[in-house]
Amino acid sequence: MNALPVSFDDVRAAAERIRGHVHQTPVFTSRTADALAGARLFFKAETLQRVGAFKARGAFSRLTLLSEGERKRGVVAFSSGNHAQAVALAARDLGVPATIVMPDDAPSLKLAATRGYGAEVVLYDRRREDREAIARRFVEEKGAVLVPPFDDEAVIAGQGTAALELLGEVPGLDAVVTPCGGAGLLAGTAVAARGLAPVIRLFGVEPEAGDDVARSLREGARVAIPVPETIADSLQTTRVGERNFAILQALVEDVVTVSDLELRQAMAFLFSRMKLVVEPGGSAAAAALLARRIPGVAGKRVGVVLSGGNVDAARFAELVTGLPA
Repeated sequence: MNALPVSFDDVRAAAERIRGHVHQTPVFTSRTADALAGARLFFKAETLQRVGAFKARGAFSRLTLLSEGERKRGVVAFSSGNHAQAVALAARDLGVPATIVMPDDAPSLKLAATRGYGAEVVLYDRRREDREAIARRFVEEKGAVLVPPFDDEAVIAGQGTAALELLGEVPGLDAVVTPCGGAGLLAGTAVAARGLAPVIRLFGVEPEAGDDVARSLREGARVAIPVPETIADSLQTTRVGERNFAILQALVEDVVTVSDLELRQAMAFLFSRMKLVVEPGGSAAAAALLARRIPGVAGKRVGVVLSGGNVDAARFAELVTGLPA
């Protein structure tokens, strides 16, 4: 743990910095979910976090470290939506100018929210343009501070505060499962959970079409893939972060995949049985457990992170309607 990019002390320090800026989100249970999964599930509802996703934790963790000079020059971030909103909100609350680079096919709800928090939004074509190169131009031209969506120590530490809360609220967990895109949430969760419970098991879940993290772990090196075709827009990353991967290799047992159909089924279950609105990517961990894709957790106590709930009503209805019986 001491040799990793982020330590347990870093997560605890992030928790102190963001206190008062983010919510302590509730934990839900469902006997029906337990029966389907064959395990005792505890759902950490980051859907009810500020900006509707866990990303608020990492954004505030990073922005609260800015110097006065950096605050004046502003920040720049790139994101398909949840990190965009989180950085925009943190920047507004802390009085920092923000520029957000977003794909032109990002969900309209996420685009509107990012602009609503006062950020300048720059659109790009995710299949033909390099969002990181666009962001770097703003760093060079304006002296802005880059706030990466996942490959950053302070961001990872901030995301780990959700697990810090979860294990404080529900002691004695045998495993924690989170959605996985660039792996900021999974990496932070791993550091926090192992700091509190050294033998706890840790799993990530990504869409079948975007299995870069699972492949990277199998091959022992970061694998890059094309932009995945999946309904989980928040998990459409193409390569796991370098810092994140080092943590995953050391602490995470496995990363499994789920189909888009399983994501839709999980969304429908969480809505109909638990009255929770969860976006496709945010339901990935639940989907894997309900489909019994996580090995060795039968009869165990499992924490499940519902990472985001930013999906508009029409899209939500489209995804949960017409599912096979």
